[in-house]
Amino acid sequence: MRTIQGIGASPGLAIGPARVFTPEDLTFSVYAPADREAEWQRMTVALQSARVQLQEIGARAAVQLHPEEAAIFDAHLQMLEDPEWHSAIRQSILEEGKNAESALMESAERYAAQLEALEEEYFRARAADIRDVARRCLRILLGKPQPDVTLNQPSILVARDLTPSDTVLLDKTRLLGFCTAEGGATSHTAILAKALGIPAVVGAGQAVLTIATNERLILNAHRGTVIVEPDAETLQEFERARMAEQNRAEQERAHAAEPAITRDGRQVEVVANVGSLEDAHRAVALGAEGVGLLRTEFLYLDRQTAPDEEEQYHAYKAIFDVMGARPVVIRTLDVGGDKELPYIDLGHEENPFLGWRAIRMCLDNPDFFKTQLRAILRAAFGHDIRIMFPMIATVQEVLQARALLTEARADLERAGIPFAERVQVGIMVEIPSAAVMADALAKVVDFFSIGTNDLTQYTLAVERTNKRVAHLSNALDPAVLRLIARVIEEGHKAGIWVGMCGEMAGDSRAIPLLLGLGLDEFSMAPALIPHAKALIRACDVTTCRTIAETALNLPGYTDVEALLTSSVPAL
Repeated sequence: MRTIQGIGASPGLAIGPARVFTPEDLTFSVYAPADREAEWQRMTVALQSARVQLQEIGARAAVQLHPEEAAIFDAHLQMLEDPEWHSAIRQSILEEGKNAESALMESAERYAAQLEALEEEYFRARAADIRDVARRCLRILLGKPQPDVTLNQPSILVARDLTPSDTVLLDKTRLLGFCTAEGGATSHTAILAKALGIPAVVGAGQAVLTIATNERLILNAHRGTVIVEPDAETLQEFERARMAEQNRAEQERAHAAEPAITRDGRQVEVVANVGSLEDAHRAVALGAEGVGLLRTEFLYLDRQTAPDEEEQYHAYKAIFDVMGARPVVIRTLDVGGDKELPYIDLGHEENPFLGWRAIRMCLDNPDFFKTQLRAILRAAFGHDIRIMFPMIATVQEVLQARALLTEARADLERAGIPFAERVQVGIMVEIPSAAVMADALAKVVDFFSIGTNDLTQYTLAVERTNKRVAHLSNALDPAVLRLIARVIEEGHKAGIWVGMCGEMAGDSRAIPLLLGLGLDEFSMAPALIPHAKALIRACDVTTCRTIAETALNLPGYTDVEALLTSSVPAL
């Protein structure tokens, strides 16, 4: 029996045989083709076939995932259709006389290396995309089928790494979980695993590659460990834990619609992060008391023209109608960074995550922004809707955004169109300057919602998808916790409520800490709601305050993690 330590990327326990996945050998020959035109035609056919494959995978992803996650495959399609890349391949074949395989891979590697040299994870991710797309084309040129990830029995998949398309194509009825040598907790594959509810351990190193097919494994994705060939006692222990977890989950779902009230009587809101109509239905079914983050990007991505006011109105109203009288926090458009729009020239930026994005782009395009604001106000008629502005850094930005909201109201009033006259207005606190200035910002908004993903990234200067520094990105770092504590304290001083819509809100280790800090609203992926509510009911605020006070004075996130691991109440 041996234990391998990795990173828990998607929670859960799994016990079963290993199925080792080895990528196929794509070795190719380098030669000068006799007919260059025919060789270019062969390349063109391969590109077209790859496009069809990606469209099929994207269609499958759209059924299994919500739009933001499925959009991973749109990025692959965009890369495949990049005209500059096509031009480089064509030149290599027709002018330099290279065969298709050589021209494809040389140009892809050259392009990927240029992107990687920029040192920004946004571009490094694109480098990984182009390599993945190039291998797909190469496979077609070599006449090889897509990688075989068939599972003949319920298994735990073991691999050096998995691409997003590998993950989507896996047979979920037989996949118990997976572990990989490479990857991080915020990689595309980890994001998909969490969305699909697959226990996953990633970044476990070379030791994973010593596992053989059919060796029995215990995958503890809560702690990021893989136990290989466990002894009988360990196997029995984890089998009991797995069955207890399954039974507990069933009980939690049965009580998901009940309120979240601590043992000493404090009630908090547990709401959902949603990005589609389907997500809204799922949230209601799993006990959400409202929506703490409605992402509006689903209407803007994967299209060539912007959605007009009518389209937005109907899309928002459909979601609001599903939620009924429950409150809904709708975030205005948050693009830029890693989300591009073909109909707005965001331009090339050395660091797009610190650039012209989100509220900055919207304030510079007031007519475009007011179209969305009018649609929201119209759809909000008869509902409890709160409007939230993303990536706010200064008080002035809030005042500008509110002025445009006032203009949108005036537009509708002049046109005689019904709209919600009383709508709460808040901001996402995801930039350190907003946390530092929380006292001033609290005077011009009705609520705060803390976005811990970006707040952590900007506070610790760590790009969260960069595998070389991903281990430094942790929302439980005391520096981040102190900013969160300040936002909650200043919000309450001003008489406004404070929520959280980052991943931390659904982290079972962090929930007692956040209760102790006084958080009013917890917004998370719908699937996490039943467990979060059960955990809150098992807490008492007095104990949670002690946990919070202790955590704020610890030196590092590892110390905080140790404290919280020992403090989570038994369910």
